[in-house]
Amino acid sequence: MNFGLRSILRQKKALAGLVIIMALWLMALFAPIVAPGEPGARVGRSHQPPSIEHVMGTTKMGRDVYRQFVWGARSSLSVGFATGIAITVLGTAIGLIAGYAGGKTDAVLDLATNAVLVIPNMPLLILLASFAGTVGPMTIMTIIALTSWPWGARMTRSQTMALRNRDFVTASKMIGEPAWRIIFVEILPNLTTLIGINLVGSIIYAIVAQTTLEYLGFGDPLKVSWGTMLYNAQNSSAIMVGAWWDIGVPALGIAVTGLGLALLNFTFDEIANPQLRSGPALTRWFRLTRARNRELELGR
Repeated sequence: MNFGLRSILRQKKALAGLVIIMALWLMALFAPIVAPGEPGARVGRSHQPPSIEHVMGTTKMGRDVYRQFVWGARSSLSVGFATGIAITVLGTAIGLIAGYAGGKTDAVLDLATNAVLVIPNMPLLILLASFAGTVGPMTIMTIIALTSWPWGARMTRSQTMALRNRDFVTASKMIGEPAWRIIFVEILPNLTTLIGINLVGSIIYAIVAQTTLEYLGFGDPLKVSWGTMLYNAQNSSAIMVGAWWDIGVPALGIAVTGLGLALLNFTFDEIANPQLRSGPALTRWFRLTRARNRELELGR
């Protein structure tokens, strides 16, 4: 179940996903250079279509869509990745403790996990956000992280329970290794693929959840993000007036980010389950079939 950077980079899908994510991160990191100026400044006419001056058009308020897209990537990517990491850390910690400890500890943590798991996640997010009113990126990150960890905890718990009775764990117990060392040195490295899958899935979910909350009006309208761009475009009836770029640009950013992360997730799935590697297997099968046919022809 272990994997390294080399095994990931050998996969074309993983390499393409990394290139996409790194390009988006570099764009967001160097936003002052890539798109200099204030993203909220009025620089053109209302709903001006894409042109040489404004490559992605303008909003109803005359703001440059390209500049908002680049600066908005900072908020959307940072909240998505930070929330995904928080979800993964929380779910992995709870799953490891429950799966290794067993007994009453497992029963209590499993009950808490199931209690959060059965609650519809998105309606709960909307309910919490409505009580909080207009919320900033940090509040959105906290709400998503505290309500989205059970799936990772369940997967980690089941895998930990399968590993805790393996020979290498039993040997570590017999020689008197402390529990924390067994968990972090013996068990955790065997969960790296599972944690990678959980992390990528959590980041995708966090970005979509943040965008949904902001699109519904629960985000801070003074903070530029892809979600607030969609919210403002909806309020200005961008589609009704034919300003497709006002909605299309942030939607494309979310889709491209999801594509990059999905390519990485497919790679983790293939590493965890070699049976999913149908492409190389089919290629080898066709190569062997052609070789056998040539041998038969030569034999005639």
